[in-house]
Parts: sequence; C-alpha cells; structure tokens
Amino acid sequence: MSSSIGQSLGQGALRLLFVTPRFFPMTGGVESHVYEVGRRLVAAGVQLTVLTTDRSGRLPAHEQLAGMEIVRVRAWPAERDYYFAPGLVPPIAAGAWDIVHVQSYHTFVAPIAMAAAWRAHIPYVVTFHGGGHSSRMRHMGRRWQRAWLRPLLAHAQRLVALAPFEVELLSAELRLPPARFVLIPNGADLPLPAQTQPAVDEVLIASIGRLEQYKGHQRILAALPAVLEQEPRARLWIAGVGPYETALRLQARRLGVAERVEFRSIPPTERAAMSTELSRAALVVLLSEYETHPIAVLEALALGRPVLVADTSGLHDLAQRGWARAIPIDSTPPQVAQAVIDQLRHPLQPAGFELPSWDRCAEDLFELYQSIVCPQVCAS
Repeated sequence: MSSSIGQSLGQGALRLLFVTPRFFPMTGGVESHVYEVGRRLVAAGVQLTVLTTDRSGRLPAHEQLAGMEIVRVRAWPAERDYYFAPGLVPPIAAGAWDIVHVQSYHTFVAPIAMAAAWRAHIPYVVTFHGGGHSSRMRHMGRRWQRAWLRPLLAHAQRLVALAPFEVELLSAELRLPPARFVLIPNGADLPLPAQTQPAVDEVLIASIGRLEQYKGHQRILAALPAVLEQEPRARLWIAGVGPYETALRLQARRLGVAERVEFRSIPPTERAAMSTELSRAALVVLLSEYETHPIAVLEALALGRPVLVADTSGLHDLAQRGWARAIPIDSTPPQVAQAVIDQLRHPLQPAGFELPSWDRCAEDLFELYQSIVCPQVCAS
C-alpha cells in the first residue's frame, strides 16, 4: 500500500475504529483479517484503534500491536459466544472517529456497536464474516439473527461481503439492493517459509481451522482408518485450537488412530512458521459446513498445496474456480478416504492464477472508507 494514502483526505490521517468481538491472542478468521488489514492500514498512515472484548478479565485493557491501539472491555457471560459488552458504547460515542467498521455480526457486539455509531452520527460499515456455528440451532438461527439486525444493517454506509455468493444471498434476504454491498475478499498471502523450499511430507494430511464441530475435523478423522488401509504411513495434523479438541481426541482413541494424529496449533502472529508447516503438507483439508472465504485454505493454495474441501458455501466457490477438489458434506468415511487418497496420488494443483492479497484487501477497504468520508470532509 502507498504510504501517502493516510493523507489523502486532506485533513490528516483517517481516524478509524474497528469493532470486533475477538482479537489476538484469540485465534480465528476474523482475528486474522483484522490483524492483517489493520497493520497495513497503520503502515499507510491510518490512525487505527481496535475495540474488542475480554471475557476472561485477564487481558490488558490497553496495549499496542503493530501500530494499532487495542482497547478491551469486559464481556459476559464468560463461557458463551453470544456475550454482551455494554462497555463498548463509551469508546465509540466519545471517540472522534471518521468511520466505524464493525467486524462480524454473530454476537451482541455488532448491534451495540452499530447502535452506538448511529446515535453518535458516525458513519459505519459492516463485514459479515460468514455465519457458521457448531450448534445446529444457532446455525439455523443466523437467518433470523440477520433479519433482527436489518434496521441497523440498512443504516450502514456499506455492507462488505467476502465472497460473491454472499452478495446475492444477503441482498435478497435483507431486501437491500446489491449496490449497498461491496465485494472485498480476504487476502491469502503468507510470508515465505522460514527455510528455503521445505521438503513435502508425502503422507502428511493437514486439517485446518478452529476446533469447532462445524469445522469438520471429525469427518477427516473418521476417514483416517480407511485412509490407512491404502496408505499405512499416513499421518493427520489437526491444526487449530478450540473447545472441540477433547471430543476429537476421544474420537481418535476410539478409532485406534491416536498415534497417527497430532494436535498442534501455531500462534497466529507466527506467520513464517505457519507458512513452513503448511508447505510440508501433502494435502490440506477443510470439511466445514460453512465458510465464507476461508483464509487458511487460500493460504494453502498460495503455497501450492493441494486442497480437499466440503462442497458448501464459499468452499463451493473455490471448487467452481478449479482451485480445490470438493466432496459432498454428507460423504461417508470411506468416500472421504477415497477422495483423500485420490488427492494424494493425483493432486489437483491449480497453476497460473492469482490469489487475492492482503495488500489489495487493505487498499480496497481504504478506498471504501475514502468514498464514504471524503465527501463529508470536503463539505465541512
């Protein structure tokens, strides 16, 4: 990104507030998106504050990260993901923000942030960041949740979609014109591996994503015995952390494959280490029920790794483009195993295409902010 864009409003750097339910040291797609975009905007001269929550009460209330000011407020209840954080209101109302960007809609953070910005007459935009959940009832309730939020979403200056299918789906569902949406995909660029051209482990399968039931790690784990029948050397690396880890470990022991499975996460800030580890995998798998524009899959593709996905949501888009091989979400363990073996022996490795970058994502977001804020600045 150009270092001059922060001055392009004509009255100093853009004063931007990200509001997100979770941020580092928590891991996930939204957290990675905020970090990757945020640090690039700061490097370009934007004054960026990340307003987020702390359910534990143990994280710093204020800290700096990559030039971003991080502000945390308490949220309750501590053991649920629909938490309530009334402390978000004062920082939004009192801050001299040019624009507020609400990241994801899945908790009470989004309506609190949108309502506070609306009352303070601060323009705001919203990025949906998908809608998957391990609870079947909660997943099915996402449509109702979006309908409940429609009045606040309708007052947003723009609604940001990460994948093309989101624009069509949400425009019809919310009864808002497609022109209110803007498509800005996630980036997919990792730093070069920590070592030059790490050797590919020809029997290593990496199942990536936060350890939640809807992410589908249990599907590749259930298929592992059948995979081992055809490839006895195969090993499975489950790369992530989350509340479903205990259930997955029990499943591995019940299937008798615990010795062939490794649970290991890499901190989200250790980008070179993640690049090195993904580069070693012979196959990267994400058999998730719902993904919008999965960062981890895009990163694997950017490293030239073959990918196997479930034929759902944004993963279907990747398969349609010929970037990944897809199988039905209800495939049986033997069917999953055969797809894994096929990808190991005859990998689909697309070439000659350009994946979206985090630089481009940040540039597109800044152009969006500028289109909203600049007319107001010029008129003042």
